[in-house]
Amino acid sequence: MLYPILLGILGAILGSFIATLVLRWPAGRTVGGRSACDGCGRPLGAAELVPLVSAALLRGRCRTCRTAIAPLHWQVEAAAAAIGALSGWLAPSAAGIAGAVFGWLLLTLALLDLRAWWLPDILTGSLAVTGVASGLAGLGPPLPDRVIGGVAGFALLWLVGWGYRRTRGREGMGGGDPKLFGGIGLWLGWTMLPPVLLVASLCGLGVVLAARLTGRPMIRTDALPLGALLAAAAWPAWALMADAGMIGIAP
Repeated sequence: MLYPILLGILGAILGSFIATLVLRWPAGRTVGGRSACDGCGRPLGAAELVPLVSAALLRGRCRTCRTAIAPLHWQVEAAAAAIGALSGWLAPSAAGIAGAVFGWLLLTLALLDLRAWWLPDILTGSLAVTGVASGLAGLGPPLPDRVIGGVAGFALLWLVGWGYRRTRGREGMGGGDPKLFGGIGLWLGWTMLPPVLLVASLCGLGVVLAARLTGRPMIRTDALPLGALLAAAAWPAWALMADAGMIGIAP
């Protein structure tokens, strides 16, 4: 029971950094430096930066000027904590740590895609590198399956984007999406790519249907954040593999 708790706490701490990165990086603001209130500019003390706890005690507002603190902070902290705790619960070993890293990277990428339509190379590259590293460490799926998944994932979406560009004369997919799908393949192996893509597509259809039901019909030129949809489908796929005992160190 201690393992998921520790990974959950670590996730909440990292979630605070992820939220700051997502809010500042696309705007060109520095990610480092001391945190301050966006309203009055007062530097925040240590007691105001405790993940989840501070937001609850302060009721989401600066204690000086009462400006509302972006709810994204506590939301991302909670999501990252849940990813860490569930990873540790499903795989109380090195595989759990690996799964948490996978989830935290996907969470960051999904949020950046949702907020800025941006999948930075440094993050998709980190996803790929950590996927290969976990395979070299002996964690399932086997490294050959991961390599095939990485190549197939990237090639599939790159070809789709290339074909769309050739037939329609305009871009239909961001350049980061194939890199993200390739990174997912390096984590999950090639056999999980079809279900991940299927779930992501169904989620996209759900978004379109929800828009129609709420009176906001989408047209053919409207874009959906494919990277965020892929990320949302990929980590649950890892969780299912972990629950089935497919990601532990091979004997």
